[in-house]
Amino acid sequence: MKRLRRVAAAPERTAGEVWATITDLLANTLERSEKIERAEIERAMQAAGGVGRQLVSGGHLRKNPLVLVAGEMWLEIEVLSGNPAVGLEENLNPIPGGGSASQWSLYLPPVEPLAKLVRAAVKEDEHLTAKEPKAQAEAASSSKAAAFDDAALAAWAGERR
Repeated sequence: MKRLRRVAAAPERTAGEVWATITDLLANTLERSEKIERAEIERAMQAAGGVGRQLVSGGHLRKNPLVLVAGEMWLEIEVLSGNPAVGLEENLNPIPGGGSASQWSLYLPPVEPLAKLVRAAVKEDEHLTAKEPKAQAEAASSSKAAAFDDAALAAWAGERR
């Protein structure tokens, strides 16, 4: 399920406050899962915090959002600054679907001039990535195709014996 959340930055919040708000949004969403602990989310967000705040303050997350992929959930987080941020009605409630996730990854866009810093930051935690996430439909079809191929191969191998 694809979701979008918009978070207000300057002049409503500093870059640090925005990163803390996004951290809380992700943690409140994913900690509902029995397999994901809040501490692991906070560690990942702390590892990405330096470059994350730079992505926020540079306005990069408006056109190139953060993307959280967790099970069936696909969450894009846009950060708005300036006039669009003033009076923005945010929905910072936990996103439905987080409770069923067992794994998650957060895509940080490697935009210039921060691409090198983004790639360095994602090496700090296994849940962070700078590789563009697959579209949900593509990911689902590739996993189904792989299961079908395995079954077909097993059937073919059985016939060959």
